[in-house]
Amino acid sequence: MVQKTKEKKMVQKIMKRHPDQFQKILEQPEKYRVQVLYTQIDRDKANNPHFTSYAWRLDPKEYFYPASTVKLPAAALALEKLNELNIAGLDKYTTLKIDSAYAGQSAVTTDSSAANNLPSIAHYIKKVLLVSDNDAYNRLYEFLGQQQLNEGLHEKGFENVRLSHRLSIFLTPDENSHTNPFTFYKGDNILYQQPMANNANPKPSPLQEVYLGKGYMQGDDLVKEPMDFSAKNYISVEVLQGILKSILFPEAVPEQQRFNLKPEDYTFLYKYMSMLPRESSYPKYEEQEFPDSYVKFLMYGQDKDRIPGNIRIFNKIGDAYGFMIDNAYIVDFENKVEFLLTAVIYVNEDEILNDGKYEYDEVGFPFMKNLGKAVYQYELNRKKEYLPNLDRFKVDYK
Repeated sequence: MVQKTKEKKMVQKIMKRHPDQFQKILEQPEKYRVQVLYTQIDRDKANNPHFTSYAWRLDPKEYFYPASTVKLPAAALALEKLNELNIAGLDKYTTLKIDSAYAGQSAVTTDSSAANNLPSIAHYIKKVLLVSDNDAYNRLYEFLGQQQLNEGLHEKGFENVRLSHRLSIFLTPDENSHTNPFTFYKGDNILYQQPMANNANPKPSPLQEVYLGKGYMQGDDLVKEPMDFSAKNYISVEVLQGILKSILFPEAVPEQQRFNLKPEDYTFLYKYMSMLPRESSYPKYEEQEFPDSYVKFLMYGQDKDRIPGNIRIFNKIGDAYGFMIDNAYIVDFENKVEFLLTAVIYVNEDEILNDGKYEYDEVGFPFMKNLGKAVYQYELNRKKEYLPNLDRFKVDYK
């Protein structure tokens, strides 16, 4: 496996071919805090992937709020943890109960979206990947514990990451460092009990200070000073794509970077990373509310049409506080196209955070759609010595 990172202006060149779509962003990339990492994949005679990356404004020190993109590493680490517990009868489908043992915690005994009405790690991962369910992520966070979540990534060499909190519920740092007790059981038999965990010494963010905007809303009040993000989740673009690559091409990354997953874990992740909400029976998602583009920002933005059957996107998106991110492996089985693309944009014209006024519709979604399509068009015409065999990414969605 060869990995080259080139700073050649490939990303800008591709964008400059479409001035009507990208002129504004090409002129003011600092304002939009744009970061793009585009990785070409070339196969050798034996179908082994070789990677060449092109970066635009990649900077691990330029903060972006990662929002839901943190859910993919949590899903992979949760599967890894189950494998490492190595308990007979305990797997991702095992029924579990979650207790509440500390301020801010909530208990779980049932899950009405599951076929058997019972919660499991598999079902939480499914919901995280299909529609980016926040509660499902919080349960994976609690299963792993804050310390294991971070150390699990750091040990793999992913340094520029610090995951410190649950999503969409506002708890204190102390409450976020305490994670719930879990019980896994089969019938009347308890297979594994995990006590409440506490990360007594959370590592500070690798970034010293992170202040954004010129003001923020606190309840109904406007606080006229930048918002402090230093206690919030942090992950770099390179780490996001590195994690994605470790999951999709484990054989092509250094052994240290691989997750301890079984072949069926990889198949499970590939299935739900690329499945469309309408293809799921449990949970059932109505197409009107959850169109194909619901968690596929690159190439499809806010399109209401169905994504063509020859294209599959293995990805994880995020959007919050004016940031939009997509971390994707895009495949066209018919035309033998494959590439990795990770992109961040910040759309907050009034520079006020938490006011619910962000230019997602006007700037964010069009940028993601157009960037994905522009790179895809470029890839369609790119000459390759050996066409890829993509069979391993063909999944049965039934």
